[in-house]
Amino acid sequence: MGKARSAGARGKAPGAPAGARGGRTRPNPNPFEVKVNRQKFQILGRKTRHDVGLPGVSRARALQKRTQTLLKEYKERDKSNVFKDKRFGEYSSDISPEEKMLKRFALEQQRQHEKKSIYNLNEDEELTHYGQSLADIEKHNDIVDSDSDSEDRGALSAELTAAHFGGGDGLLYKKTSQQQGEEGEKPKSRKELIEELIAKSKQEKRERQAQREDALELTEKLDQDWKEIQALLAHKTPKPEGRGGKEKPQPDAYDMMVRELGFEMKAQPSNRMKTKEELAEEAQARLRRLEAERLRRMLGKDEDERTKNPKHVSADDLSDGFILDKDDRRVLSYKDGKMNVEEELGGEASASESAEEEEEGSGEEGDPEESDGPDGHSDLESDVGSEDGGERAEEDACLVPGDIAIADDGGAREAARTELPYTLAAPESYEELKSLLSGKSVEEQLLVVERIQKCSHPSLAVGNKAKLEKLFGFLLEYIGDLATEDPPGLGIIDKLVVHLYNLCQMFPDSASDSMKFVLRDAMHEMEATVESTGRAAFPGLDVLIYLKIVGMLFPTSDFRHPVVTPALLCMSQLLTKCPVLSLRDVLKGLFVCCVFLDYVSLSQRFIPELVNFLLGILYTATPKKQSQGYTLVHPFRALGRNSELLVVSDKEDMATWQRRRLSLHWAAGPKAQTKTEANHTRLSCLAVCLALVERCVRVYGALPSFHDIVRPLRALLTEHLADSSRPRELQELGQSALTEMESHARLCRPLVCEKSKPVPLKLFTPRLVRVLEFGRKQGSSKEEQERKRLIHKHKREFRGAVREIRRDNQFLARMQLSEITERDAERKRKVKQLFNSLATQEGEWKALKRKKFKK
Repeated sequence: MGKARSAGARGKAPGAPAGARGGRTRPNPNPFEVKVNRQKFQILGRKTRHDVGLPGVSRARALQKRTQTLLKEYKERDKSNVFKDKRFGEYSSDISPEEKMLKRFALEQQRQHEKKSIYNLNEDEELTHYGQSLADIEKHNDIVDSDSDSEDRGALSAELTAAHFGGGDGLLYKKTSQQQGEEGEKPKSRKELIEELIAKSKQEKRERQAQREDALELTEKLDQDWKEIQALLAHKTPKPEGRGGKEKPQPDAYDMMVRELGFEMKAQPSNRMKTKEELAEEAQARLRRLEAERLRRMLGKDEDERTKNPKHVSADDLSDGFILDKDDRRVLSYKDGKMNVEEELGGEASASESAEEEEEGSGEEGDPEESDGPDGHSDLESDVGSEDGGERAEEDACLVPGDIAIADDGGAREAARTELPYTLAAPESYEELKSLLSGKSVEEQLLVVERIQKCSHPSLAVGNKAKLEKLFGFLLEYIGDLATEDPPGLGIIDKLVVHLYNLCQMFPDSASDSMKFVLRDAMHEMEATVESTGRAAFPGLDVLIYLKIVGMLFPTSDFRHPVVTPALLCMSQLLTKCPVLSLRDVLKGLFVCCVFLDYVSLSQRFIPELVNFLLGILYTATPKKQSQGYTLVHPFRALGRNSELLVVSDKEDMATWQRRRLSLHWAAGPKAQTKTEANHTRLSCLAVCLALVERCVRVYGALPSFHDIVRPLRALLTEHLADSSRPRELQELGQSALTEMESHARLCRPLVCEKSKPVPLKLFTPRLVRVLEFGRKQGSSKEEQERKRLIHKHKREFRGAVREIRRDNQFLARMQLSEITERDAERKRKVKQLFNSLATQEGEWKALKRKKFKK
């Protein structure tokens, strides 16, 4: 019986309640179906899981919770608008309606208080009536407008009030009764009474006006008398200074500065800054205008125009057509509390004189038509200065007044023919550029190059860019030719570098290609010489100048540069493969070292060829060589004919030597020198080498291996200082270099192998194992046990979360299935209804058809 009952209980539907059995309900549950989870031992810190409940109760609670949360979210999944009722206590059953209203009113007052009167602490609650404050209404401030000019504005008499607002009956009746009682005459009509009232009011108004005028006259008279008395009272006798009179306070610096700023001239608006394209167009237009004037002067047309169009001056002309452009305003200044008047006048006079000189020396660029008359000769200027000040100054400096005639027309034409043209086309070949520059002075050559750049600016025409790119290469070739001349034109080269820099800034790609081409030719020539003869001599002065120009045009601190990097390699090859056979080679090598230091001054890149060359120069200048642990590297040799190239043994030449700079003119070609001059040159090369060593120490002083680098240099400098026969300046240079070496402390230790900890020998140590305990996982520490506990807890929570997610998915699947079932049932019902209606219509139609057929 129990088995059958339990089987029946297990076979019932899951959705039926626990107490339902075949339609019957039991008030008490079956004790055999109650699930009890007992706890054997009570452990502190452990969550208790024992509970008493009926089967299916927890599942019903879970289903109810999912229905309230998950099902609601599922039904609102496609809805974007949500209405939220934020009224205070709207869905709270614990608060009465009166409390809700009071709380809402308090919140509204608090919101208004925060916005309007946040800093008013004594404000009471303001009561209103139809939007008006009750406090204002209780004041009864009735505004009455009156057209009367009297002082009693707004105060109406009782008679006027009774006449207008009371209808006039009471007043008229009162006056009629009074007149009948006093005079016994016939009473006046209403019209007469009103006219009498009007006349009375006008009379009162005239009286008030007369009183006001009298009061005004008395006030003016009183003011006049007071002014006379005040003038008498203000006259006081001056007090003597000896009786402790106070001196007038002097204005401080702040007051004087404020007054000066108040009287300071205001800034005047100026024109906007012009772009590069506009400046280039103006420069080209100006050069074309000057060229046209030069050609007109050369052909004699300028004098013909002057003779044809003489300036007519009338007999009545007063010569007053001038413009006063002098500024008479002064800047207020104080000195010791007094106005600085005399100095200001003197400064103004000097300022006016300087302004006149500036006006004479500078022309107006924006209005060229005024200064370019037939007698202007404004094209006889030099473009060697700046683009604005120098050109305009020289242009206006050559102005000739219009009333002075030039006597020698032939001389002016000849001067115009020999003058440089102002518009020059960019040369298409190097020979054309050389023909333009040959036979001219330095200033004229610079002027030609500058005018070529202005006339061929890239913004003026399409092909000007290619022309200026070619001009850069032609200028490089021209500089090389100037360097190979005897004597070399170093002055013009120094000034042409400015134009090279401007062209390099405009076209960096083409400039870098031209420089790389020049360096590549020099390297190929040196390699060909090495292959044919086994050694190569130092290149000419042109290559050295090209290397110097590279450092001036391009950045030398980059890690890798398309032009500077090949230049560095070229100089390294020169210091390594070119032997030092003469003083000329020494000078060229020192020049390369100087250029090297210019390259690496910012990047502090270590160049071993540089240090080796300076070491070799010091070695060749040492008379008594001692082995100090250093070795010479090619191109120097410890023994041989050139091992003592810079040794000077003549004491008289040492005594007469004076330190001077070495000129590159001597490096361009051999010169016949006497023995004394050669010794002086050797000492000068040694001085330059010592200066380069000191500079090298400053550049490489921060390197970790600095002391290893300068160790051989220190040894050679010590040998040089040991020789007391050296000139005093050389000894000072050597001592300065040694002091600079010692000043740089050892910043980093040398690189050594890291010392590793020795590996201990393996020992047979007994292994200690805990005593086995029941219920505890063995073979682990406390941290490991905690870690395993957390892993176990994570697994348990993970399984629970997966189980809940699975149940949520099942619940949603059941809801979706029920929706699909409802939609299908509704669809079947509607289809069945449609079929029934169609069948009914078909039956009716057949019956109607049958009826018609019978008829």
